[in-house]
Amino acid sequence: MNVLVLGGTGNISRSIVALLLRQGHEVAVFNRGETEDDLPPDVRRLHGDRRDRDAFESAMRRLRPDAVIDMISFTPEDAASSVRAFADVGHFVHCSTTCTYGVAFAGYPVREDHPLQPITAYGAGKAAGERVLQGAWRSARFPVTVLRPSTTYGPRMGLLRQIARDFSWLDRIRRGKPIVMCGDGNALHQFLHVDDAAKAFVGVIGKTHCVGEIYNTVREGCITWKDYHRTAMDVIGRETEQIGIPFRELMRADAKRFAICHDIFAHHCYYDAAKLYRDVPEFRPEVSLAAGMRQVLEALDREGRVPDSDGETWEDRLIQAQRTGWEAYE
Repeated sequence: MNVLVLGGTGNISRSIVALLLRQGHEVAVFNRGETEDDLPPDVRRLHGDRRDRDAFESAMRRLRPDAVIDMISFTPEDAASSVRAFADVGHFVHCSTTCTYGVAFAGYPVREDHPLQPITAYGAGKAAGERVLQGAWRSARFPVTVLRPSTTYGPRMGLLRQIARDFSWLDRIRRGKPIVMCGDGNALHQFLHVDDAAKAFVGVIGKTHCVGEIYNTVREGCITWKDYHRTAMDVIGRETEQIGIPFRELMRADAKRFAICHDIFAHHCYYDAAKLYRDVPEFRPEVSLAAGMRQVLEALDREGRVPDSDGETWEDRLIQAQRTGWEAYE
């Protein structure tokens, strides 16, 4: 099968391309060509800007792939362009996100039919794009399948922590320094390695019963952030203290730095994967959290992406304020 991947060099899409090649598909990727490209030589590379709608849609119509996996659609305008560009495609797989649900849930785990109540611009854009694609399916049988990943980690993304987008926490653990978590660290979350996520994106292709469907792309079960941090400690081989900081104090201290905590990670994020497991038997996650962390940490070290925590003072200041009083925090 001729498969086009829009993106192809991102967090999940590198694993998608690799899996497609292992399965014998002919693979092309389309992107702006601005990311370092270490794709295999037998991948066909197409460069351009999808926001140049006329040029993009004209080029895609000439290409005529059997299937498309779109990893770089973020707005309803992107989605509408895809509907025009791939009107004759056999199967169109769209990468959305569980951020479309927002963070207010009546119960857990959250199923695909839960109302979409995004609280971020990213989630809102993805939700609007989904509506365009689902509308095209209902009105013109545009053959779309929507996948909603949660936190999907790999060598490109690295290892996130609960409160912020940085990797200094890994160095802190190595040095035996305490690390901060939000509250008691018991917010639930799900983590899926990129190689396992690729099985879902590739696995739905060509399955007629998946057309028109939406799937939470997560592994079964969940883990608390406190235990996630402990798993990292086991991988590193050093245990250190976790200091709980109330959510309101994190926001008061630096709302911008801790925005990821506000938007996602301070909340229970636990989604039902039963539908995906049922419809796509190829999707059987095999990479354990510990094994995945070990692989990603090796990549981060190899690329020099774990900063020296001695050069960061914000976490020590938070811990000091929590221990002695917030009145002196600046």
